[in-house]
Amino acid sequence: MTARKRIGLYPGTFDPITLGHIDIIERAVKMVDELVIGVAVNRDKGPLFALEERVKMVTAEMAGIAKKNGVVIKVIPFESLLMKFAEQMKANFIVRGLRAVSDFEYEFQMVGMNQKLNDDIETVFLMADVRYQFIASRLVKEIARLGGDIDAFVPAAVAEALRKTFAKA
Repeated sequence: MTARKRIGLYPGTFDPITLGHIDIIERAVKMVDELVIGVAVNRDKGPLFALEERVKMVTAEMAGIAKKNGVVIKVIPFESLLMKFAEQMKANFIVRGLRAVSDFEYEFQMVGMNQKLNDDIETVFLMADVRYQFIASRLVKEIARLGGDIDAFVPAAVAEALRKTFAKA
């Protein structure tokens, strides 16, 4: 009998992807055979970058991580209910990053709802590395908008994309 392929799903808007997200991804790939990074449409958040741009940014950052860890990483946009998307991807579990207690309270509620929708898919929480606990995409965008230095928070290509976006404004 062959073991079931371990597929993890790391969902988010990634607007933009930060070093905190990448830290979670680098740690999550050690637990899976395949990691699906689900880039959510999430119209409620009013993202700065279009879905295609976010998918492109995330994909660009994943090649080295996939190769280094010998794991398949797929970057796929989605606009459906998370558990439906997880089922479509045949995910065994959902990966979520936690920075603070406030994150846990929100995620705790989501786990309860998700278990009611499909109790076969687990949620795994990874604590953000201390170096990245304070990073939030929302704050990075605000710093970039005001002309601050964002190089310590996002990959170089993402920092450049943010600078170009706000230079146009």
